[in-house]
Amino acid sequence: MPIYTAPTRDTRFIVNELLDLPSYANLPGFENASADMIDTVINEAGKFCAEVLHPLNQSGDHEGCTRHADGTVTTPKGFKEAFVQYRESGWGTIAQPEEFGGQGMPHVLGFVVEEFMATSNQAFAMYPGLTTGAVSAIIAKGSPEQKEKYLHKMISGEWLGTMNLTEPQCGTDLGMIRTKAEPQADGSYSITGTKIFISAGEHDLADNIIHLVLAKTPGAPDSSKGISLFIVPKVLVDDEGNLGDRNAVQCGSIEEKMGIHGNATCVMNYDGAKGYMVGEENKGLAAMFIMMNAARLGVGIQGLAQAEIAYQNAVAYALDRRQGRALTGPAEPQAQADPIFVHPDVRRMLMDAKAFTEGMRALALWGALQVDLTHKAETEEDRAKADMIISLLTPVIKGYGTDKGYDVATNMQQVFGGHGYVTEWGMEQFVRDARIAMIYEGTNGVQAMDLCGRKLAQKGGAAIQALFATVDGEIAEARNDGQLKPIADALDKALGEQKAATMWFMQHAMQNPNDLGAGAHHYMHIMGIVSLGLMWLRMAKVSIAKLAEGTDDKAFYEAKIATALYYADRFIPDAGALRRKLESGSASMMALGEDAFATVA
Repeated sequence: MPIYTAPTRDTRFIVNELLDLPSYANLPGFENASADMIDTVINEAGKFCAEVLHPLNQSGDHEGCTRHADGTVTTPKGFKEAFVQYRESGWGTIAQPEEFGGQGMPHVLGFVVEEFMATSNQAFAMYPGLTTGAVSAIIAKGSPEQKEKYLHKMISGEWLGTMNLTEPQCGTDLGMIRTKAEPQADGSYSITGTKIFISAGEHDLADNIIHLVLAKTPGAPDSSKGISLFIVPKVLVDDEGNLGDRNAVQCGSIEEKMGIHGNATCVMNYDGAKGYMVGEENKGLAAMFIMMNAARLGVGIQGLAQAEIAYQNAVAYALDRRQGRALTGPAEPQAQADPIFVHPDVRRMLMDAKAFTEGMRALALWGALQVDLTHKAETEEDRAKADMIISLLTPVIKGYGTDKGYDVATNMQQVFGGHGYVTEWGMEQFVRDARIAMIYEGTNGVQAMDLCGRKLAQKGGAAIQALFATVDGEIAEARNDGQLKPIADALDKALGEQKAATMWFMQHAMQNPNDLGAGAHHYMHIMGIVSLGLMWLRMAKVSIAKLAEGTDDKAFYEAKIATALYYADRFIPDAGALRRKLESGSASMMALGEDAFATVA
């Protein structure tokens, strides 16, 4: 039976000491997040996820969801009861606006809850998780009437939400969608079409599901410029907020998937369903991107989550499983064999996992702080800088975070040897569940192109230059500390590789766009290495200071410093190899014709 303990100690360190969240108490919303409240949220969320959600993870994977003849869907045993506890405890309200029934606390704490939920039970977490994105889109683009009608019950968890983008003939290229929206005399629209891969598209957890659907109105441009966004409720809602008749939208089937079996990934059929336009006509893609950007950060957290739970189980197994002897001589001579934990190759995989999960947690929560500061920082300059940073980091958190998260999950499965391939240990589920995060909400290739093709050049490169200046400044300061200097020197080399790669793109991408496409993945990983390196430099700095002033938790801070040094030794050198790959260009990659890839009998 797999185990899970929420990493509350590490999370408190990041939120209270690294980010110093209580120091922002002068900003709107942050005043609700006192040190005591922060600790309470972290500890209680960890307890709920470990005790209520985690025990349903493996059973939910085995059972899956059931679609009935009338198109309704039943979630796995225990999910509905767990969701009642989730809703009544108010976990979905933490970072939502108070005016619609939320608690108004920082997004940082909302991200903490998201991580613990996704780690303990990713399939379950996706039901309320998508609602967060839907709420964001309605807050940003909905009319006052739409906000009043839908947001209170979506935030309370009485109703849940989805996003409906993909169709059988189009995924990334949304300009190809065929779903139609015909205007009606009452101001509504009749929505007709089929959407696929709709996570949480139909289920029995809530009284209503508010679908956000992309569709085209008559005469709209046959491209992404002709897309509009619509609210299409599963059950119609009257002007007083009461539920009425069932709308003409139904789950046609549940996709047979590699993982996340406990989540109903649906084919959704809209047959003249009543819908309501959100925002302006033909401006739906911009509205949907509000939802997608929130979802992409959430998916990055899913990459961290599956790495974390796989790591926890691999550590427990490595300490218990005995095979062979330590290379330096028996570690436990009285036993027939030593724990596999003593073997350097096992230790390599475990240290890689520890360095990634703790660094990625810090990066994700720092990113969440930028989301908060985008809206609530004191000055317009600070708000603009935070917005640039999180816009730049979003594809990295999603793309690099899920690439490496999957790598960690498979390496932790490797620690188990043959037992990792056997269902009862749970490792194969973590690998299967981690795999989807590299695909949905924009494949990681799309994330890399978003980073390199759009984000680097925005506002004349202001965002990347701001990030470079931040890292440069912290490296320069850290070099004055003898303990930090090795980490700072290593990070400086990685930053130099990223700067050189950025310059190479500037010199070559305009002349040959394929050079940008061929190197985008490598650049995203270089930036991921630098971003986590910045987090480890900061964590080491805080830990050194804490040890200097005296602490009862000496082992925790010493482990942070040791892991930072490991990251500098073992992760950062990859940046140079990635830059050399990037600078090889696209010539050899694109040289072969299509016929050369065909199998010859």
